[in-house]
Amino acid sequence: MFWQKRERGCGSFFALGQPRAVQRSGSGVLLVQRKNKQGKALPQPVVKWAGGKGQLLDRYSRVFPPAFNAYHEPFAGGAAVFFAIRRRGWSGKAYLNDLNPELINLYVVIRDNFPALMEELKVHEAHKNNRDYYYEVRNWDRNPRQFSRLSPAKRAARTLFLNKTCYNGLYRVNRSDYFNVPFGRIKNPRVLDGDNLQAVSLALQDVSLTCRDFEVALAAAGPGDFVYLDPPYQPLTRTASFTAYTRDSFSLLDQQRLARLFAELEQRGCWVMLSNSYTPEIQALYQGYSIQVVQASRAINSRTEGRGPVEEMLITSYRPRDQSLLE
Repeated sequence: MFWQKRERGCGSFFALGQPRAVQRSGSGVLLVQRKNKQGKALPQPVVKWAGGKGQLLDRYSRVFPPAFNAYHEPFAGGAAVFFAIRRRGWSGKAYLNDLNPELINLYVVIRDNFPALMEELKVHEAHKNNRDYYYEVRNWDRNPRQFSRLSPAKRAARTLFLNKTCYNGLYRVNRSDYFNVPFGRIKNPRVLDGDNLQAVSLALQDVSLTCRDFEVALAAAGPGDFVYLDPPYQPLTRTASFTAYTRDSFSLLDQQRLARLFAELEQRGCWVMLSNSYTPEIQALYQGYSIQVVQASRAINSRTEGRGPVEEMLITSYRPRDQSLLE
């Protein structure tokens, strides 16, 4: 079994075992299998997202708490960590939140109306290399009244189609809240991935999906819960301030508010893990906690010279069992 149920004083815990869905190549690179031994698809993130954690899952998994009650992720994005623990067989209660309403609508539709989403995606699949069609779909939100009347499934399919076919898989909106990323010229984008979408639909059953401020989203987090915080990162430089996944950017004041909540969650008895930029400001906010520096590769940047390896911090309210993260 992937997990074992353990009874503790503050409730029923589920201990994560070693994933069966991973293997290593000869060079030591982690390979995530898309199917289990029975040939059944395993859930992978459905969107490419800035700051996505897929490349870091091997190292992050060594820092996961040994056992926990519920799982909370208030900055869900692509939810790579959530899907990773689902692939490990963990089936407990989860709470995913994001301030991006189109992203949360996508997850809700995948969970609740998978057949309708598939029908809408079939239409987009037929035009996935058509530049004019891309801009036509992208511009749906320029008429807010008409856009608000679209069915949830049609909006969800649009979100997924744009993510798969836009430039570099970037999600960005302007101050009017209009999606404004150009066409990506991707040779063969995978718009319709029915096997994975079905696996994700199963993984999202009974998951709470909300679109709220992170403090509100974590109001119910309690003793023994695992909280993963992956906020918009503190910019490394004054000119590298891509934090506008929604029209309201994430400021230093928000980072400070998050640090206060981190301490409060620790006091509630939660296991808290946070990732952020390796900057003096973030180091100062989390002084006294367990901090480890990891190398990550950033592929989402409007300039090619801005892509490549960067240092990030992984901060925990507890001492990780495995101290080999830096190896």
